Amino acid sequence: MSTDSASGRTITYTGVPPGGWFGEGTVLKRETYRYNISALRTSVVAGLPVDTFHWLLDHSIGFNRFVMNQLNERLAQFIEAREIDRSTDPDVRVARNLAALFNPTLFPGVGEMLRITQQELAYLVGLSRQRVNVALNTLQDQGAIRIEYGGMRVLNLPALRSSGVSQSSAD
Repeated sequence: MSTDSASGRTITYTGVPPGGWFGEGTVLKRETYRYNISALRTSVVAGLPVDTFHWLLDHSIGFNRFVMNQLNERLAQFIEAREIDRSTDPDVRVARNLAALFNPTLFPGVGEMLRITQQELAYLVGLSRQRVNVALNTLQDQGAIRIEYGGMRVLNLPALRSSGVSQSSAD
């Protein structure tokens, strides 16, 4: 999920891993979607018509709870993204951005393996691919992740969420 700045630079806001849902705020407000969405891999994408979305809001308590939970998680994601962006430690930025993609409410289809390239993660984090590679190797050395062909396997999600430092390496 990205946008293009006036200077032509692409700004990436988030990735939407398998099982993810996006656009609930835009459809609630009945606005035109203002972000670029690009499928980076073969994907199955489903759309919910605006009128159906609003009908479900009017008639389904379960759907309302789902949307309310999504919005709550999205707000937490936004606040965390602001916190991450202010971190000057690139390893922490990579760890926390990676952990955000393993949110079971927003992205229930991810599991333990995230199919993402180092360049895609670099776009999300706002660092060079080379610097992301250094951070990923640090996280792998700490036992938080395992770099595999085509992505990363999370071995210690709490370590990623707590600024990327595992308990064993902090002792």
